[in-house]
Amino acid sequence: MIKKLGGEKPAFVLSTETTSYAFHVIDTGQLEHIHYGARITAESESDLLAMMEKHAFGQGNSINYSAEHPEFTLEDVALEMSGYGKGDIREPFVELTAADGSATTDFVYDHDEQKSGKEEFKTLPGSTGDAEQLVIYLKDKNNGYTIELHYYVFEKEDVITRSAKFINTSDNHVVLNRFMSTQVDFYEKGLTVSTFNGAWIKEMQMTDTVVAAGKFVNSSFTGSSSNRANPFIMISRPGTTETAGDCYGFNLIYSGNHYEAIEVNPYGKTRVVTGINPTQFAFTLAPGEEFEAPEAVMTFSVAGHEGMSHNMHTFVNDHIVRGEWSKKARPVLLNSWEANYFNISEKSLVSLAKKGKEVGVELFVMDDGWFGDRNDDKRALGDWSVNKKKLPHGVTGLARRIHDLGLKFGIWIEPEMVNVDSDLYRAHPDWSMDIPGRDHSEGRNQRVLDFANPAVVDYMIDAMKQVIASDVDYVKWDMNRIFSDIYSQHLDKSRQGEVAHRYILGFYRLAKVLTESFPQVLFEGCASGGNRFDLGMLCYFPQIWASDNTDATSRLTIQNGYSYGYPMSTVSAHVSNVPNHQTLRKTPIDARFAVAAFGVLGYECNLSDMKKSDLLAIQKQIEIYKRFRECMQYGTFYRRRIGNVTEWTVVSRDKKQAVGMIFQRENMANNPHEFYRPKGLDPAKKYHLFSRESEVDLKMFGDLVNAVAPFHVKQDGFVYNMIAKFTTIKGEVEDYTAYGDALMNGGVQLHQAFTSTGFDMEGSVRVMSDFDARMYFMEEV
Repeated sequence: MIKKLGGEKPAFVLSTETTSYAFHVIDTGQLEHIHYGARITAESESDLLAMMEKHAFGQGNSINYSAEHPEFTLEDVALEMSGYGKGDIREPFVELTAADGSATTDFVYDHDEQKSGKEEFKTLPGSTGDAEQLVIYLKDKNNGYTIELHYYVFEKEDVITRSAKFINTSDNHVVLNRFMSTQVDFYEKGLTVSTFNGAWIKEMQMTDTVVAAGKFVNSSFTGSSSNRANPFIMISRPGTTETAGDCYGFNLIYSGNHYEAIEVNPYGKTRVVTGINPTQFAFTLAPGEEFEAPEAVMTFSVAGHEGMSHNMHTFVNDHIVRGEWSKKARPVLLNSWEANYFNISEKSLVSLAKKGKEVGVELFVMDDGWFGDRNDDKRALGDWSVNKKKLPHGVTGLARRIHDLGLKFGIWIEPEMVNVDSDLYRAHPDWSMDIPGRDHSEGRNQRVLDFANPAVVDYMIDAMKQVIASDVDYVKWDMNRIFSDIYSQHLDKSRQGEVAHRYILGFYRLAKVLTESFPQVLFEGCASGGNRFDLGMLCYFPQIWASDNTDATSRLTIQNGYSYGYPMSTVSAHVSNVPNHQTLRKTPIDARFAVAAFGVLGYECNLSDMKKSDLLAIQKQIEIYKRFRECMQYGTFYRRRIGNVTEWTVVSRDKKQAVGMIFQRENMANNPHEFYRPKGLDPAKKYHLFSRESEVDLKMFGDLVNAVAPFHVKQDGFVYNMIAKFTTIKGEVEDYTAYGDALMNGGVQLHQAFTSTGFDMEGSVRVMSDFDARMYFMEEV
């Protein structure tokens, strides 16, 4: 709902089901922010008067905006957008250089417009669906430039999105040095900013920072949204917890260099700006030209992190992810990478796929190494013709054999990159992003193709169409390095500040054409794992490979981090071999499954070499996952505990199914009692809660078996191994029927844990090692 209150200098109240966003036009023409938070009632402008900040005079050596209005110093006004030169010295919304070299801007209210619905952006992806729209038109008093501030209200989801457009309505060129997507000024300081930082194989590590003074910045200058700093952030008031307190979520529908700044001014106000990173950004606009800023997503909840997360999850599933796969059950896949790396052949791939079919896999993916002279990562990237020595019948021939097994077929591509040792680079050295005549700093032995050059994008559209047309059902789209030596030989030297953004526009054009040309194909994003996990990517790719780290213990933290801003339907997670290839950690196979199941499940292991007991375990895992797949992928996700014991629950939208998990990092001595307490169930429904049957490996007990054995057994000797092979020790089974309110409020007291004493062979004792997990399944009776 959007209300316009008042006349010549109106106020606006934008309301969702439980939140409101309010601002008004002050006497000087600027837009003053009034409120963003819990829903308020206002039928006239006077209803907002109590909430409006009162201004009588400027303070000390601050700048008075004008002689006519000495009461306003813009440094101490909560503004909807701002620029430099008229007294506001905080983080600006816009920075520019006019044709005369001046940089002062003075944008004031001109008029407004309300619309129903949401049009597509011309150059960028954006949210979809029904939304009420408010457009505020601002005019620069000195140069005549126009800024449009767009507000989109998604009432049911409790989400408001913002975007902005700069139009050069002057008679001269102008250079944009900064143009943000949103700006929100709060009338307080000491807010907690939660960011999700990291690096390769350790993405989304949550960090809380209280900003009481100065400036805090979360940003990326990698050419991508990055694993260093995800564009999703949370801002909360003191005392906010998982389930209570005021929590704001901010995100950006953009996949390039981003910037989130939180600044406290001397008067206790906190400014939040989000948008494209202004570092080395300079975009020239001729008269009549315009620039679109990415859409920013905002939500608020009084129910803490959990309430904010649920708003974001619903919004992403319903208004970001689109196409045939937006609500479709995602297939369980087997990826060839950790089984084969570059050493692939048609014979080995088909053999691996057969094993996958036997355990219930639905999609087989051929990873890197299938094209050109690609035997390592030093050559052939960019040469997208099949290697006939490895695949004598081509990609189509392999796809046919995979399809004949009853599986879907997927393929790996990396269309944004090139090796110097490739036919593509030798033919078009000017198509890579590097500075002519200077040494280039490479990453992963490759260079970035210049997608700021439309000819390069056109070439790659044709090349990728040929690849995907080879009976491909799934595409894993990778991007394995960040930017360096940023330069486009296509652009004039005066426009090199546009390269990073134009690259992203080229990438979006490629993604849009390919996904629209092959709507039945499931695309999965990847960038060395989570180096480009963002809402812009999700507009084209329904799921993203969350991390190259497949270790269950590491993934626990990584996936927990993603869960704050992204639904589990977008998070791809695999079970891999142990020792894990990234950490060398050994984790029980059911614990690996427990973590990977909370997302889009896949397997990345050499099934051809796997022992029968593990193959049987995987078969049972896939069976139970398929039974609860809709719940796991599209249900409502809850975090209860994070620490040595992590506890998750996901509940289907109709509340007929739920799945829970506890994961134990360290087995603490003499800690016999543990519980599982689900969330989100229907209190009035009766549920059957059960765990999966399991067996305890005798070898877990080491030479402790000699305490009960009738004769001494040498640990790991022949006799010991034979006893372990033929001895069955039942694992504990939880199996109860109870109402939802009893399960949520009372919880499930689990079987007593092994504590060095007291054990039997019949499953009355819970035996959990370090890095172990249990899953609990619930169905309405």
